[in-house]
Amino acid sequence: MAGDSMAESTSDSERSDLSDSELQEAYSKGLLKPGLNVVEEAGKQGVNNVVGLKQCLEDFKKDLKWVERLDMTNGPAADIIAKAEGKCVGEDNSNIDPEDDFQREMYFYRQAQATALDALPRLQQLKIATKRPDDYFAEMAKSDQHMQKIRVKMISKQTSIEKSEKAKQLRALRKYGKKVQVEVIQKRQKEKKAMMTAVKKYQKGLSDKLDFLEGDKASLQGKKEGGGGAAVGSAQQKNKINAKRKFKNEKFGFGGRKKGLKRNTKESYDDVSSFKAKIAHAKNNHFGRGGKKNANKRPGKRNRQKMKNRSQK
Repeated sequence: MAGDSMAESTSDSERSDLSDSELQEAYSKGLLKPGLNVVEEAGKQGVNNVVGLKQCLEDFKKDLKWVERLDMTNGPAADIIAKAEGKCVGEDNSNIDPEDDFQREMYFYRQAQATALDALPRLQQLKIATKRPDDYFAEMAKSDQHMQKIRVKMISKQTSIEKSEKAKQLRALRKYGKKVQVEVIQKRQKEKKAMMTAVKKYQKGLSDKLDFLEGDKASLQGKKEGGGGAAVGSAQQKNKINAKRKFKNEKFGFGGRKKGLKRNTKESYDDVSSFKAKIAHAKNNHFGRGGKKNANKRPGKRNRQKMKNRSQK
């Protein structure tokens, strides 16, 4: 059995070798041409099942009233714009370019308009309402709880956006305020530096001009003139005296020069009407020479120790 199988395998290989050699000889002679050995697939033939198609059509058809179907076949309505412009529009609409999107959409629009104009009278004859009543409430697709969650989320989102915008505005204002403050400080330092240099020059005798003082007066005058309503408001505030300010005025006076108020003059020196001899020469008078100095002075440490020892005995 093994020998028979070996013999069959050798014969098959010889046949294959022979077939390959034959093909090579045919190819060398030019007998083989491209395309002869390609397997061609047979074309798919369509089945025209007329009976089955009619059966499917009968299954689709239903004997329903027009109210249930609401199907209409209409041509387009009259093109009023074209008539107003004087253009000639045929009933077959053969002059409409299908590649023009605007003309094509207008054709669909006019066809829908003609269908609506034909369908509304038929619905009114059948006593079918075509408008929603005023007290009509449609059932919502989502529940009230879900819509409430959405509303809360939208409100929180809106508030967060408003807070962020407000924070941005505050940051911008803070930056602008810092910038203005720095500019004002730099301006004051510059003016102060210029004034000090002018004062030093005047002290050293390098300059005999006092323009720096006139500049301060001019700036004050400009502030007074440009104040306008602010000056009126400040005058009104001055008229309203604070209670604290009133108390200080009564206690300390209204300002002004205090130096030399107690200095004697010729009139005060000659005026002796307020002099009283009994008070001036009294023995117990602390203000005169006979008064005891340091009458309430605390005794020393040694004296306090002696007094303590006496009290213990």
